[in-house]
Amino acid sequence: MYYTLLRRLLVLAFVLGHLGASAQTTPALIPAHDPVMAQQNGTYYMFCTGPGIAVWSSKDRRNWTREKPIFATAPTWATQAVPGFKGNHIWAPDISYHNGVYSLFYSISAFGKNTSCIGLATNKTLDPTSKDFKWLDHGRIVQSVPGRDMWNAIDPNLVRDEAGNPWLSFGSFWDGIKLVKLAPDLKAPAQPEQWRTIAKRPRNPQLNDSLPGDGAIEAPFIFRKGDFYYLFTSFDYCCRGPQSTYKIMVGRSKNVQGPYVDKAGVALDQGGGTEVLAGDKNWFGLGHNSVYTFDKADYLVFHGYDAADKGHSKLRIEKMTWDAAGWPVVQP
Repeated sequence: MYYTLLRRLLVLAFVLGHLGASAQTTPALIPAHDPVMAQQNGTYYMFCTGPGIAVWSSKDRRNWTREKPIFATAPTWATQAVPGFKGNHIWAPDISYHNGVYSLFYSISAFGKNTSCIGLATNKTLDPTSKDFKWLDHGRIVQSVPGRDMWNAIDPNLVRDEAGNPWLSFGSFWDGIKLVKLAPDLKAPAQPEQWRTIAKRPRNPQLNDSLPGDGAIEAPFIFRKGDFYYLFTSFDYCCRGPQSTYKIMVGRSKNVQGPYVDKAGVALDQGGGTEVLAGDKNWFGLGHNSVYTFDKADYLVFHGYDAADKGHSKLRIEKMTWDAAGWPVVQP
């Protein structure tokens, strides 16, 4: 996810205040930003933005134990590819499983610029007690460069089409959400490269590509359900505590490549989007979601800015159903 990135430092400072070296079990409202989740052998693993990518585990999705981060130190390639990348704060991971391998995409970026990269790490297991547990980093997969790209290479999400082909959606502000087909091993775009815009919002055309602009859309997640691929995104602004205006939007398509349209038939690449969930007096903003099926039920996983805790970011998990027309419904 991305906007005026200096504010993200405030979020990360909060996360740092809650993350230490030792493990501990914590009730459901744990600090989290950009959460994604996977289930293995009865244990849920949550990954989110934080130092080295924060990791938590749970048996019931309510009581969470902090695990060691994915990276103890920043990947060497990241500091070389993105000179403005400081420290080890890695953003917006994405976790998926295919053919015995867990694939974790993650975001590296300079603050306030689309000098960004998406990296990939893989593991045979998510269980840190297993003898097979070892994250193998494959480095840079996609990169955005100011002066060349009117998009931002962060907020990755992997989806596979009906034939099993891998597609990576990503993007934040600039010219919106992009989609590119990946090679079978996920380590590079498929050849020949074809970059598609699948969602965007109006942006001031007079701005150059060094500025994110005001087209506040980011955090894509594509979830296949029945005949449709559902593209979830986040509109408006995160990371502002009580002033956060984040909300979750959706459109759908029968083809993973789009076009995606909202409930009113407006294309998402023309500014469309149907609201799924927005903030209220208890949660100032809600966004950067992922979607999963656990035990035959669908769940929306996201973060919200907790009004009871001065707008700090917390993990939220809500059951998601579908209306008669096949659109997602969430009733917290």
